[in-house]
Amino acid sequence: LCLQVPELEKATVRIRQPERVREIIQSLREQGVAKLQVISDFDMTLSRFGCNGRRCPTSHNILDTSRVISEDGKKKLKDLLHYYYPIEIDPNRTLEEKRPLMVEWWTKAHDLLVQQKIHKGDIAQIVRESEAMLRDGFKEFFDQLHKNNIPLFIFSAGVGDILEEIIRQANVFYSNVNVVSNYMGFNDDGVLTHFKGPLIHTYNKNNTVLQGTGYFQQLSTRTSIILLGDSMGDLTMADGVPSVENILKIGFLNDKVEERRGKYLDSYDIVLESDETLDVVNGILRYILAE
Repeated sequence: LCLQVPELEKATVRIRQPERVREIIQSLREQGVAKLQVISDFDMTLSRFGCNGRRCPTSHNILDTSRVISEDGKKKLKDLLHYYYPIEIDPNRTLEEKRPLMVEWWTKAHDLLVQQKIHKGDIAQIVRESEAMLRDGFKEFFDQLHKNNIPLFIFSAGVGDILEEIIRQANVFYSNVNVVSNYMGFNDDGVLTHFKGPLIHTYNKNNTVLQGTGYFQQLSTRTSIILLGDSMGDLTMADGVPSVENILKIGFLNDKVEERRGKYLDSYDIVLESDETLDVVNGILRYILAE
């Protein structure tokens, strides 16, 4: 496999079943470009987790820490994070326990943001002033998919308006990119008044929130999938696809690597440990797309 995709030799790569991964990649190549789609999470998957020893912000963080949020608002949002984030990543809690708590967190956070009377016109500047970064190799990733008319479906529990702006400012928001996320609702004066439904959090990224979007129905011939995520919640992102023939699940293990490695290796075909690049994904795409 490494002969075909040399990037898999990187020290950051972990694979529990190399033979199976080889078969999937081979099938993706044989099925051809017309059958391929990429389904990806955004925060900490397409965007970087860290840079120079510092955490990079998620789309929520960018907003939460920006100048448009009052000091009181910032403190309350931080308190929510400190209370709910450990629950989100707790390996000992079941999804059933976590789901209602995630809804609670997102709802409280969105309510706090609405109280800040954020202006739509400020969003581009907020993103420009932030430390948001897409992973190294993002340009090749977006360009390859666009050039080959491969749909990229971004499924995010973040803030859609912010993540779209990050992609736009990176000059890669192409026509093949579709986003489902939490979008802000603004009044006629361009002031944030609400978040549009349905609410998307870490653990409901599946067809329950996609019913009626019609997105996957129109892609019913795209039965080969490369799925990119960084959490257990991302594993269900392809559940709305009518008939999946091949799916390659690539997981970014950004944090608490030792304690979470086993779980990630059980769930993802390829696990990338503390890897801030899209090298492996790009290498696999190059191999699949090669004439």
